Amino acid sequence: MISRTTRYAALISGAALFSPGLACAAENGAGFYLLGGKGPAAAITPPPGVYFQNDLYIYSGNLGGGRSLPRGGQVAVGVDGDAVLDAPTFLWVLPEEVMGAHVGLSATIPFGWMGTSADLTLTGPGGGVLGGNVKDTVFTIGDPLVGGILGWEAGNFHWQVGTLINIPIGDYQEGEISNIAFHHWGADVYAGATWLDPTVGFDLSGVIGMTFNAENPSTDYRTGNELHFEWAAVQHFNEQFDAGLVGYAYQQVTGDSGDGATLGDFKGRAFAIGATIGWNFKMGETPVATRIKYFHEFGTENRARGDSVFLTVSIPLSITKPTNIAAQ
Repeated sequence: MISRTTRYAALISGAALFSPGLACAAENGAGFYLLGGKGPAAAITPPPGVYFQNDLYIYSGNLGGGRSLPRGGQVAVGVDGDAVLDAPTFLWVLPEEVMGAHVGLSATIPFGWMGTSADLTLTGPGGGVLGGNVKDTVFTIGDPLVGGILGWEAGNFHWQVGTLINIPIGDYQEGEISNIAFHHWGADVYAGATWLDPTVGFDLSGVIGMTFNAENPSTDYRTGNELHFEWAAVQHFNEQFDAGLVGYAYQQVTGDSGDGATLGDFKGRAFAIGATIGWNFKMGETPVATRIKYFHEFGTENRARGDSVFLTVSIPLSITKPTNIAAQ
């Protein structure tokens, strides 16, 4: 059984896990919406107040078999990539309601390290060789992200709609094959639902969304629209501990375009499955929610295949109306 105090420790989990990474297809093999960012309690909106969540994201992947990937205005062959990124997020849930829904506003400023190596870089398919055994690393700040959510609940059922905007003012490394910033506007819209039964401690969550990308003016490359679905099934064993399965599916539904899209439409696809463990506790009177998620990718197409780990810590900074929710 989950007590209301334990359920409150979840806070922002479903509302504000936004960070960039190597986890999507398209230009640079990356997208500003990070697959696996949603999980348990994905559609539960916290009560009015201000919340903080920090997500540490660790990724390692490769694109073997001599396959090509558009990166930094070039074509990279035989790509290996690693990243350690941090995404601090603030969420403000307003006391006012709109159409019976809680309203939340979020902001994230990601930063971190990325390392990429390639067997070759080319000017384009069949073009000249720019370099062999290329390696590039960067530690810098990414594009800020702002978001908004509307969340409802009825008994054990919670549902939510939201949007996330990528603002292209991060430190973009023009012409390099490692980048944390994306240098283009983008928007993601999504809808999610969570069934959380506190009497048996079972949480079933799912989120579906679509990412829309503007053109990168430095590379004349526009990534196509990207469809993503994330799910989680978690059992709470007591007030502090839960464990379960997580996964996602990704499919690019329209092709890449622009003068820089020398590989054609380059539609990407990926699936992943993994596991999660959550632990909730208190520091004094402050509830703290922690979670680890691991994902292993399979069935990839036109993107690197890899493994990723999320380490998440969530706390309330101020609560207008003390209530309790479950942790992601």
